[in-house]
Amino acid sequence: MDLNKVSLIGNLTADPEAKALSSGQNLAVLRLATNYTWKDAQTKSKKNRADFHRVVAWGSLADIINTYLKKGSKVYLEGRLQNRSWEDKDKNKHYMTEIVASDLIMLGGSNKKMVKGDETAKEDVDVEEIQVEE
Repeated sequence: MDLNKVSLIGNLTADPEAKALSSGQNLAVLRLATNYTWKDAQTKSKKNRADFHRVVAWGSLADIINTYLKKGSKVYLEGRLQNRSWEDKDKNKHYMTEIVASDLIMLGGSNKKMVKGDETAKEDVDVEEIQVEE
């Protein structure tokens, strides 16, 4: 059995980038930051680390993202990892890992929505941020 699943809670670092492909399919590209906080074992001081993720969404999920999300929006999303590679005009090989979103919950506002695939349902969701201290 194989599993390729990603779950993230973070904030958008820029407005979503909306694209319409020649096939008519819509695409949203997100930049998502996630933070990790821990206590340094030696100095006992708090340490922080931010990781940045490229997320893509297709179809109606992309439409919803492009309509409702903006820089700073807090979201919970699920998806899968996808690796891509390409060659530029100088024959240099480039690699990219991105997350292909399948589900999204908009957090931090009074109108929280859960978006699953091609469905939208209003949800009353209370979310607590949990920080792990080691």
